[in-house]
Amino acid sequence: MATRTTYPPRRLRPRRSCLAVPGSSEKMLAKAQGLDADQVFLDLEDSVAPDVKEEARPLVVDALRDGDWGDKVRVVRVNDVSTRWTLGDLQHVVSNTGPGLLDCIMVPKVEDASQVHFVDHVLTQIERTMGWQDGAIGLEIQIENAAGLTNADVILAASDRIETFVFGPGDMAAALGMPSLTVGAIQPDYPGDHWHWVLMRVLVAARNRGVLAIDGPYAQIRDVEGFREVATRSRVLGFDGKWVLHPGQIAPANEIYGVSREAYERAEDILDAYADATQRERKGAVMFGEEMIDEASRKMAEVNALKGRAAGLQRREVPEGVPFHERAEWRREHHEAAAGAGILSNANRLGASIDAEVDRGVDRR
Repeated sequence: MATRTTYPPRRLRPRRSCLAVPGSSEKMLAKAQGLDADQVFLDLEDSVAPDVKEEARPLVVDALRDGDWGDKVRVVRVNDVSTRWTLGDLQHVVSNTGPGLLDCIMVPKVEDASQVHFVDHVLTQIERTMGWQDGAIGLEIQIENAAGLTNADVILAASDRIETFVFGPGDMAAALGMPSLTVGAIQPDYPGDHWHWVLMRVLVAARNRGVLAIDGPYAQIRDVEGFREVATRSRVLGFDGKWVLHPGQIAPANEIYGVSREAYERAEDILDAYADATQRERKGAVMFGEEMIDEASRKMAEVNALKGRAAGLQRREVPEGVPFHERAEWRREHHEAAAGAGILSNANRLGASIDAEVDRGVDRR
């Protein structure tokens, strides 16, 4: 029995917004570079017509090599392994880019572990041929049918390259025989969320393997409120991000799958309160205002704290004597009041400056 190759631990970067970019469109490949998405995936699969799939490969390579992608996570979605294009996609794109230009390969329509093994082995051959470290290129796994969902745990255990587990609602709806006509939309005739169980299955499998769970697209690209609704549903469950198909979906995704400053600060305050209780008072549970916190509370707070730190958030200072549970109120009363006073002060100074110029006869028109 073959031994699976193990790779160094992967650094999972934030993917609140994952922008889909057709690999055959030079215009969209250029525009995507200036957008504020956490991740871009340059697509060789569904958004590229069969007759131009091979022509799209060099366009994707040129975009990765010559484009300014900043600190975005850069991914290429290849065609699924049942097609004649997959091997060529991997060989052309990976060999001509590599670490530093390409972070992950996304594999769509995964149904079983053997498909993951195939892509993993091809990547290993390319990495060794090019002299790169084994495992330099990560994997994103997309499941889109009943077989993929059924085999989720085995699929995710097939490679240590895997960084994300992606739900594909369009193909999944078709595979399950749902009467849906809009990808990612909520079905009003169903008493609840018809995707709830599927989303939870994806999430639990992802968490079991320590990878990110990513929700799929919402095709009504100009319906921002609809996007917000479906995104909020998966975020409340615990998903880490969502595909975006249009620039107008990026900001809502970053907001919904991120953490607010207030939530981040509260999480850090809970961590401080619990650390103080366990280390100084030697208690396993303590009151945080009207709420009892314990080890489970610490774990929940840590999730939000880590998200906030990854986003570069910093706590606003609070005097040492303020009780942990009163810090949020202190910040509201002092920092926000000070910010308001600063705006007023600037306005007053500007007004005084204008008055002085009027007195001197300065014409500001």
